[in-house]
Amino acid sequence: MYHLPVYQEKDQQKIIAFIQQYPFATLTGVSPQQQPVATQIPLLVKEKNGKLFLTGHLMKQTDHHKAFLENKQALVLFHGPHTYVSASWYENKQQASTWNYMTVHVRGTVQYLPDEALPDMLDELTSHFENNPDSPSLYKELPVEYLQRLMKAIVAFEIAVESTDAIFKLSQNRDEKSFRQIIQQLEKGDFDAQRVAVEMKKIQS
Repeated sequence: MYHLPVYQEKDQQKIIAFIQQYPFATLTGVSPQQQPVATQIPLLVKEKNGKLFLTGHLMKQTDHHKAFLENKQALVLFHGPHTYVSASWYENKQQASTWNYMTVHVRGTVQYLPDEALPDMLDELTSHFENNPDSPSLYKELPVEYLQRLMKAIVAFEIAVESTDAIFKLSQNRDEKSFRQIIQQLEKGDFDAQRVAVEMKKIQS
């Protein structure tokens, strides 16, 4: 993690909002053979009694499922927009180019939930992401036989968050004119570049 203070975000509510905006995370752990394991998975973030939790589900008998049976420590990476920033956009162009990005690293302890907790978690997850109470794909609308087959293969879990590290590297170390020029160039770029420009403008406001 790139820990320069100028890029660190300490506001917990902004960190939670970021996780909610970019919920498709990389969940990493260590197997019993001391090998790193990872999977990409959507997660929900909750506050309970002043403490943060991440919730989701994963497939049983995978390397990451087995890893967290033995070692419950997890590192979760949430990724936001990112883009190349050319030094040619700076006032002083004779220096290194860089990459702007936004990321949140969450460390915590994984706890697998009992089978009876799975229906409520799936109901909450599908309701959240469908964002449509009339969707035919909500958990409660799916055939019972289908759900019974599906739920045998997956397990719900929650991660009790122990720490969060947020780095929003958005050219905060540049002079005002360079900062404006970077935004102008990014606004001409691809979708990610334009999203980074939007985030940089928030710093200005």
